[in-house]
Amino acid sequence: MKKLYKALALIMAVCMLCCCIVPASAEGATIDNARAATLSVYKYDLTKAEADGAWDTGAYVSSGAYDQSVIDAMSSYAVEGVEFTYLRVADIAAYNSDENGEHKVTTLYGFTDTAFLSAIGLETSSAHHTENGVLYFTSEALNTALAVALKENATTVKNSLEAYVRNGGTAMPITDEYGNSKAAIDELGLYLVLETKVPENVTATCDPFLVSLPMTAIDGSGWKYDVTVYPKSRTGMPTLEKTVREASADTGKNKGLTNDITDGYAPNATASAGDMVDYQILSTLPTITSEASYLSQYTFTDELSKGITYNKNDVIISFYKDAACTELLSTWDAASGKFNVAYTGQQMTITMTDAGLAEINASEAVYSTDSLNRGYSDCTMRITYSCTLRADTELVCGDSGNPNTVTLTWSRSSTEYTDTLSSDAHVYSYGIDMTKKFSDGAGNLENVKFILHNDTDGYFVKAKQIDGIYYAAGHTAEKEQATQFVPTHEGRIVIKGLEDDEYTATEIATDKAYNLLKSGIKIVISTADGEACPNCHRPTLTASATVNGKAVEMKADNSSVNATVPFTVVNTKGFELPKTGSHGTWMFTVGGVLAMGAAAFMIYKLSKKKSY
Repeated sequence: MKKLYKALALIMAVCMLCCCIVPASAEGATIDNARAATLSVYKYDLTKAEADGAWDTGAYVSSGAYDQSVIDAMSSYAVEGVEFTYLRVADIAAYNSDENGEHKVTTLYGFTDTAFLSAIGLETSSAHHTENGVLYFTSEALNTALAVALKENATTVKNSLEAYVRNGGTAMPITDEYGNSKAAIDELGLYLVLETKVPENVTATCDPFLVSLPMTAIDGSGWKYDVTVYPKSRTGMPTLEKTVREASADTGKNKGLTNDITDGYAPNATASAGDMVDYQILSTLPTITSEASYLSQYTFTDELSKGITYNKNDVIISFYKDAACTELLSTWDAASGKFNVAYTGQQMTITMTDAGLAEINASEAVYSTDSLNRGYSDCTMRITYSCTLRADTELVCGDSGNPNTVTLTWSRSSTEYTDTLSSDAHVYSYGIDMTKKFSDGAGNLENVKFILHNDTDGYFVKAKQIDGIYYAAGHTAEKEQATQFVPTHEGRIVIKGLEDDEYTATEIATDKAYNLLKSGIKIVISTADGEACPNCHRPTLTASATVNGKAVEMKADNSSVNATVPFTVVNTKGFELPKTGSHGTWMFTVGGVLAMGAAAFMIYKLSKKKSY
């Protein structure tokens, strides 16, 4: 009987063992819970690698093993400065059961915390088995649920999981210059790994992934305690382009525009002193996915040359869905509270406020909830403002131009790294340097007067004089209101602040006894592409000129070459009429008196004859 009881007890023990979850361990399993594991991550730039043809994502199968071939192929695409965070979410367990007369042993993962399961939409009722409040799932169920959740609502799932791992997770060291980070992990189990900090050029973090430590070798030969993964991210930088055009307020140059966003804008413009110019900054926003890739700053620092002045308080920011700026999403002005503008001397800083960043990061106007992208990801930001060329000595004439540089400083919310981009636009202006002479060197220069007409745009130039030099300061359609340019004592008329156009200088007065010029002097200032700008690498402008159809070599203004058009005007003496000085006048008077006396004597004689 005792033997029977012992046999029954043994049978019952075996049955209980077959129907229970037991931790996978060295006893009855191959996992050694006394061993530690390591997780090694190599982070690479998938965007550049694919563009260079160095990597085919579809052809690679991840095995969890160190792979020198991956290192060799991707070493030049390593991404430094990435942080991964890991969090243990489940135990590894062996489940023994009898099903339909068949004994099965299955590896399951047991969860006591359902936060991860809720984040990926995995219902507790779908657990493979529940034991003592622990929910056990197969790896297939977990992988499928995570993949489906990321596909259907990637951003929400990423955000939830990022918040989850930050609360209790362990951050790995920042990836080094080889893109590598490694952590020793004492407690075995199932780990959730997320990319929690990225450099500013990473546009999309890699998808969260699960890793079993240890994991089964890909060939099924045993358990691997040292696991290596090769996650890859999409990278990209925002773009920045600054352009300029002469405003249409006075000259009408840009009237009839069909597209106010693109027409007339270019890296360079020419304008006259006193003219208003419109500036435009276009920036393609970087890709924004989860909160780890949100923008924490997007600041523009604009700096003018001394020859240009901000008109102030006219900044407008617009967002467009497309690069051609045809699908408007939103427009902000200063009253919107979405950005702040500060002016300091020749510098203007445009800073996005928290409200502005929130809209950029999380607006639902562009992407649906099942899209990986968020906010104004990959959309175009357009900033406009205007300035005026100064009609004074600060204005630079010639090929050096008057540059206006903008710098974009931006960073992601998950990192302290910042990056910058810069672009600039140049405004060019020129001048006339006339030397006035008399053929005999004796004329009075104070009696000489010229006016200047812009033949291209049809206006007369108005100017103000500072230290003997005239600076264009406006336009007028009336000849009577045009500035009359008078030479200095040295005989020079210098007019600065003229755009590249056709002009006619007309002499309207000269000293007495000298001849006025028969016709006006035709002056043509032309521009062409010059050397590349060292900042934005776009062509600058270089100028040339003709006077009455003949090419002249333009003069430099300080260190700026091709600045002013030199020419000389010479007035010759007028023709001398016959002199009728004091003697001539006396003779005419005497002759007239004698003639009158003779006429009176003849009349007297005739009257005497008739009396007879």
